Amino acid sequence: MPVPRPLRERCREFLGTDGEIRYIFPARSYGGGAGFIFVVTDDQVAVISTGPLGRSTPKSIWGAYPRGTRIGPVETGAGASFEFGGAAFEVDDEYVPVVNAADSEVFARDTLPRDPLPDL
Repeated sequence: MPVPRPLRERCREFLGTDGEIRYIFPARSYGGGAGFIFVVTDDQVAVISTGPLGRSTPKSIWGAYPRGTRIGPVETGAGASFEFGGAAFEVDDEYVPVVNAADSEVFARDTLPRDPLPDL
């Protein structure tokens, strides 16, 4: 399920960036608790805290990392989880491909599908 446009815009404003958001997905602390939004731009991976009660209002920047920082791998089985920035996160199964695509764009570009309309 795509992240709604209003949330993307709130994150863009919160980060103060005019650049393109390449990937965005919600996550939560492993085992429940605080919510987070991972925002991947051309030059950074920003992790925005949304607090324990919601996933739609940015509260603070939990961390900002260079774009070359690997987000995954995502462990699947008893729920999708990954470690990032020294913390463990859970993500809904539907966002696992987003995490994998964000990592592939930097670490395995030749595994990405060819753009069918490169001139657009």
